[in-house]
Amino acid sequence: MNRNLMLAVALLLIGGAIYALENQRAGSSASPGPLTPGEAPAAPPSSPLSPYPRAPELRGIAGVINAGPNVSLASLRGQVVLVDFWTYTCINCQRTLPYLTAWDRKYRDQGLAVIGVHTPEFEFEKNLDNVKRAVAEHRIEYPVVQDNDYATWRVYKNNYWPRKYLVDAEGNIRYDHIGEGAYEETEQWIQRLLEERNRSLRLQRTTVASELGETRFASVQTPELYLGTNFARAPLGNPEGFQPGRTVAYTMPPAQESNLVYLEGTWTNHPDHMELASDSGRVVLRHTARSVNIVAGGNASLRINLDGKDLGPSAGRDIAPGSNATRLTIQAERLYNLVNTDDYATRLLQFRADGRGFRLYTFTFG
Repeated sequence: MNRNLMLAVALLLIGGAIYALENQRAGSSASPGPLTPGEAPAAPPSSPLSPYPRAPELRGIAGVINAGPNVSLASLRGQVVLVDFWTYTCINCQRTLPYLTAWDRKYRDQGLAVIGVHTPEFEFEKNLDNVKRAVAEHRIEYPVVQDNDYATWRVYKNNYWPRKYLVDAEGNIRYDHIGEGAYEETEQWIQRLLEERNRSLRLQRTTVASELGETRFASVQTPELYLGTNFARAPLGNPEGFQPGRTVAYTMPPAQESNLVYLEGTWTNHPDHMELASDSGRVVLRHTARSVNIVAGGNASLRINLDGKDLGPSAGRDIAPGSNATRLTIQAERLYNLVNTDDYATRLLQFRADGRGFRLYTFTFG
């Protein structure tokens, strides 16, 4: 056999070996398919070859509640971590909190760590004392970090309140859910990842979604309505409209369209809220929802009616029952529940605000 032929054969053999080796490597790093109910999860992949994205570390933290100042994902490595982006005046976030606190209490001793990343929507939500009050009110026992500059929000490429990420014991993001709902699915993923961490755990289900009364979102026909010239997604119903930076005397038109906020009295237009500049003012909104909330602040007294009548049994949880069931006192800047009805009918909500400096940020619905 001549030298050229021997060289050609050798090259073919080397090429075949390289091809086989590359195929073997490709097969060993293939990403496993999604789990089906009842299927045992695969063992956690080693970090260098993991097909899952790594969970970014917490960044730019301005304050910590329920933990020491050095709380981090790195310090929790080896546990399953639920990272929840929220803000305390967001009604969608508030409705997820009973599930988060239930999971925290149930699975804490089995290897679950919950971290709330509080990323403020409004300026006053940057105040750590305000967040501490909200944490106490909702009986949150897990650590909450204050992400005032959106540093952690950005590194997670997040755009939503609320949003939950589940991080496995190796530090990889394995589950991601935007908004409310999917509580049973989320809990199943918690159990699966805990089983990966410790196959000997025998887990039981916690409260299911239906037991906590989920909102029928398809029946809520009024979107979240922001007041404030930079935040508003819909115009004011008044002919005067929004006027950035100006104090305006608003007049009430004789008829009101649905899903628009109408003002009466003198109000100052701020970037994220409207502030009452006269001693009293009126707010009117025709909406389609079961419950109505406002984010508000200042010192004021509201007298509220629904379809021209006292609230009665429709009074929200922040309105004390009794002879003054139509009145609500505004003090701290937070979310207030005004109305809770039995159905999703269209109704006309009105309230008179007495108290110069009353601040109205947004309406939310359920």
